[in-house]
Amino acid sequence: MFVIVDERDIVKTGYATSFNREGVASTGLRPDEFEEWVSGAGKPDLQAVEAFLIGDCTNREAFPRLIRERCVAPVIALNDSPSLEQTLELFAAGMDDVVRKPIHVREIMARVGAIRRRKETSPEYKVVGEMRVYFDGRDPEVGGSALPLPRRERRILEYLVQNQSKRVTKTQIFNAIYGLFDDEVEEDVVESHISKLRKKLRHRLGYDPIDSKRYLGYCLTLN
Repeated sequence: MFVIVDERDIVKTGYATSFNREGVASTGLRPDEFEEWVSGAGKPDLQAVEAFLIGDCTNREAFPRLIRERCVAPVIALNDSPSLEQTLELFAAGMDDVVRKPIHVREIMARVGAIRRRKETSPEYKVVGEMRVYFDGRDPEVGGSALPLPRRERRILEYLVQNQSKRVTKTQIFNAIYGLFDDEVEEDVVESHISKLRKKLRHRLGYDPIDSKRYLGYCLTLN
């Protein structure tokens, strides 16, 4: 999930709509709402955030430090001005990147991926058993052949792969795929997506690679 912070509703709504077209969860917050939320959010909620996009805000130079106290997700400044001095000030404040609007959300996602690779040596894909799962929007491959998946199912598979070493709950998956503040979609939709994903993976692999335990959540059983 991407969190967009800006005082202007048109900016928050515009980026949220663009991310939604790409099948990526996002939410927009005013600066005061954001400060209150990031200071009190629980660890599972913060782990669902892929990146923070900081737009036009009063005292936004203070936000990177506030975020770093709670979360390691990349922080990107959305700049209206081409001012070199302002850009340097934002980098000095701790921003991981500074981009000038307008910018396509696909470029933002690519920049976030690059930041993560620099920080975590994170690969563009991960081989898990017979599967090669990409993290750049491409469909996964099973046995060397592409497995076309709807956006939500693909994102769930990516999330399970990224968290392969631990079991994740339905709530964690929902927050990562739909966002923390989506009140229009019920959390139980995750079960439907996972059921369809399991059927497709079982058909291609010959067995069910997703282990589920009631109250504990889901994990991949591939090695």
